[in-house]
Amino acid sequence: MLIVDDLRKGFGSGANRLEVLNGVNMELKTGELVALMGPSGCGKSTLLNSIGGLLPADDGAITLDGRSYGQKNPSNVVDIRRECVGWIFQDFHLLEHLTAIDNVAMALELSGISSEEAEKEARKALIKVGLEDRMEHIPDQLSGGQQQRVAIARALAGEPKILLADEPTGNLDSLMARQVMELLHDLNKDGATI
Repeated sequence: MLIVDDLRKGFGSGANRLEVLNGVNMELKTGELVALMGPSGCGKSTLLNSIGGLLPADDGAITLDGRSYGQKNPSNVVDIRRECVGWIFQDFHLLEHLTAIDNVAMALELSGISSEEAEKEARKALIKVGLEDRMEHIPDQLSGGQQQRVAIARALAGEPKILLADEPTGNLDSLMARQVMELLHDLNKDGATI
C-alpha cells in the first residue's frame, strides 16, 4: 500500500548541508501499524512529512495506494493529502471557537464534502474515538487527551488510506498518552493503517 524507495532529503547547502534522509526504503501493507523510533533530529518527522505530501524529497520515490509522488511539490499532491492521508500531530491544531463536531466536520467540508454529510461522518468518527458525550464541547472544555481524540477523529473522518501520527502523545501526561496509544491500537485492530 505504501512504498518508499531510496528517499533522500537534505537541508541547507555547501558545507552547511545536512542530509536527513539518506536512501530510506520501506514498505507498509494495508492494516499495519508501524512505529518509527529514533533520537531527536534523526529524520522521523521529515520522513512522515514526505510521505504525507507536505515536503518534497530531493531524490527517490513514494507510492501510496498506487499514486507516485515523492519529489512533487506539495501544491501538486493536494489530492493525495485530501484522499489518502489522515494527519495526527503532537499539537492538536483544533480551532478553539469550534465544537468538537464542528472541528471534525469543517475538515471534511474543506475537502469538498457537503455540510450534511460532513456532520454525519464527524459524528461517526467522534463516536469511534469515544467522544459521543463531548461533541458539543469546545477545546477549552476538553482535557488534553480528549482534544487529541478530536484530532484523531478529524484524521479518521475522511476514511484515509493511512494515518500518519507525528508524536501523537508528545503533549500528554503518561495516563492520557497510554489511552491515546490504546485508541490507536484499537483503530488498527479495526483495520486502520497507521
